[in-house]
Amino acid sequence: MKKVVLKLELYDEKCKKKVMRAVSGLEGLDSISMDMKDKKLTATGDIDPVHLVGRLRKLCRTEIVSVGPAKEEKKKEEPKKKDPKDEMLELMKSYPALYPPMPAYYYVRSSEEDPNACVIC
Repeated sequence: MKKVVLKLELYDEKCKKKVMRAVSGLEGLDSISMDMKDKKLTATGDIDPVHLVGRLRKLCRTEIVSVGPAKEEKKKEEPKKKDPKDEMLELMKSYPALYPPMPAYYYVRSSEEDPNACVIC
């Protein structure tokens, strides 16, 4: 997870819509936020900052302010209760049914099945 902060030169809402449309199409993007007061775009997710900037430079002037790991909130994990049904499912998943492969049949056509056959000359 990366957090990328970019400074953009945006002039109006139309440019902002174009930027958001271009950025939202990227794979691995979790969230996008735009601060119009400071003209900064913050994107988090598994994205390549160079690819992101390359796509945005087609629309407006773009500078990278910072690239770093995204801060993740720590979540408390609840202890999981084991059900007997879950154990049976794990056993069934660990040994899937194996089917033998289909045998390969080879067909050979011969133009001379019987060389002593009748020939019309």
